[in-house]
Amino acid sequence: MLSRALNSLATTTRRRLPAVQQTIRTMFIQTEDTPNPESLKFLPGRPVLTDFSDNAGFYATKTDGQEIARSPLAKALFAVEGVKSVYLGSDFVTVTKVAQHQWAHVRIQIFSAIMEHYASGKPALSETAEITDTTILDDDDEVVAMIKELLETRIRPAVQEDGGDIRYVGFEPETGIVEVKLAGSCVGCPSSSVTLKQGVENMLMHYIPEVTSVISREEEEEEEDEGSDSSEEENKVPSAKTYEERLAAAGIPFSD
Repeated sequence: MLSRALNSLATTTRRRLPAVQQTIRTMFIQTEDTPNPESLKFLPGRPVLTDFSDNAGFYATKTDGQEIARSPLAKALFAVEGVKSVYLGSDFVTVTKVAQHQWAHVRIQIFSAIMEHYASGKPALSETAEITDTTILDDDDEVVAMIKELLETRIRPAVQEDGGDIRYVGFEPETGIVEVKLAGSCVGCPSSSVTLKQGVENMLMHYIPEVTSVISREEEEEEEDEGSDSSEEENKVPSAKTYEERLAAAGIPFSD
């Protein structure tokens, strides 16, 4: 399961079209062109910003992490590949894309993001930022911020496609180890250890040289449980701490 999801990181929006078409007929989302060919106006047929008394909308670009954290709707829209900026008005959403992406592809994903937002019942904008495991905090250094951004924008969407999730737990700068926690259908998946190595770890190490390994909290807990039930002789064998060591111990060849 997880292997299939991580092998499709570049195409995380597959299989969405039928569901989008069905929901669009229910919500009657309309679009309007704007003078800017890279911007499109989406009208969901219901209020977007409920508090619009001062006529001030909400605007954010992809790099405005603090502002995006205040808006669950904007966060969902920026998860769509190719979205450059988002403006929320009283009853509309204007999305600007990068020129390299085509509306025929981006628009369908935006429809889906808007529908899922309204189904969640969350407000489009909050007074305070929504804090999650991948929220970039003020005291996060550059490495941690990059790890969280990759998990949130590249890895998590692929895993969630197949009913699972992956959460950031921590980073040890002394060893370069990133600790994550699997959830949903990823828990207990037979291929999760290998795919975490080949998918998550390889991606993080590719973009962030400081990262040396990725470990799963679930696997550490399982090892502790197994160790408590094993014999004294088995307890003398140290447990593998990295996925490369785990693969080697299992007799599985590994290559970068």
